[in-house]
Amino acid sequence: MKIVIAGGGTAGHIEPALNVADELLTRHPNAQIVALGTQRGLETTLVPARGYPLHLIPAVPLPRAINRDLFSLPWRLKRAIAECKEVLSDADVLIGFGGYVALPAYLAARGRVPIVVHEANAKAGLANRVGARFACAVAETVAGSMKQALLTGIPLRESIQSFDRDATRAIAREYFKIPPGATVLLVFGGSQGAAKINSVMNQAKKAGLFEGLQVIHAVGSKNDIPQNLPTSYHAFHYLDQMNLAYAATAFVISRSGAMTVAELTAVGLPACFVPFPIGNGEQKLNAEAVVSAGGALLIEDEKFTTDYLADVVLPLVNDESRRAEMAKISAGFGHRDASARIADIVERVIAGDR
Repeated sequence: MKIVIAGGGTAGHIEPALNVADELLTRHPNAQIVALGTQRGLETTLVPARGYPLHLIPAVPLPRAINRDLFSLPWRLKRAIAECKEVLSDADVLIGFGGYVALPAYLAARGRVPIVVHEANAKAGLANRVGARFACAVAETVAGSMKQALLTGIPLRESIQSFDRDATRAIAREYFKIPPGATVLLVFGGSQGAAKINSVMNQAKKAGLFEGLQVIHAVGSKNDIPQNLPTSYHAFHYLDQMNLAYAATAFVISRSGAMTVAELTAVGLPACFVPFPIGNGEQKLNAEAVVSAGGALLIEDEKFTTDYLADVVLPLVNDESRRAEMAKISAGFGHRDASARIADIVERVIAGDR
């Protein structure tokens, strides 16, 4: 069995692809799983680290203006499709997760190799909208993002799939040096951090707003960690043990990327989402359902201020009863078994059940 996965560029495309690959390899140890990617994406680091071969193709981003890239697009796309066809020549299935890599892969596989599409966001990207037209099966994370799609959730890392807060809480608090019984606020903005969130947190810290709380704050790999922090403020460039951070935490402030929303609902944490203000609005849509149900707050980036933090967020963080109610609602939107569900779909497609 040869399985080709296509989902490069950002971690939001790559991580779900690799999580499905892990599930399929567990079921079929002799399967050959190959990832398609480009030199410009995070897949050059993430895919080899997980032990999968990576075949690089030319990146074919769609220009947003009339320029030289637009006129060279047909040639670049034709070249990328040709290279994808080589990889797909003996494949049993292509699983696409969107991004630059997926579009030429879908076009190369059309009519030759069965296609399964997974859409992570509430607002589907162009590549997946194209691929879905001739896919054998489509899976989605947010209901209604794609036509005739199966609701599976987003494939999560194993540590989140098997998350057990009660069994991990003591270990987590020891790891972060947090006293037993303390209320913990977790703050992060993705691997690069979020400048607005970091700025508001820094102002709030200087104003003494976090008195009585323990804060775990991932500032981002390219941002400086503030100096002279109190012992109750635990700042990191990056959190590589997110399951432990979740186990120690009572409330979260974060962006609302598809993976973030999926993980927070899977572990049942209440949150204040501050969607990334640039893009096509998918981050706001990703959080819309859980926010509407009462499992989270949502505030626009420009309106997230120290006043909002002090007047709205922190009273909620300190209200155990309201937090518990929100956590229960949040958990109702979680899907821990998405990798298994998508692997089931892939197996059915390979078997010819379409």
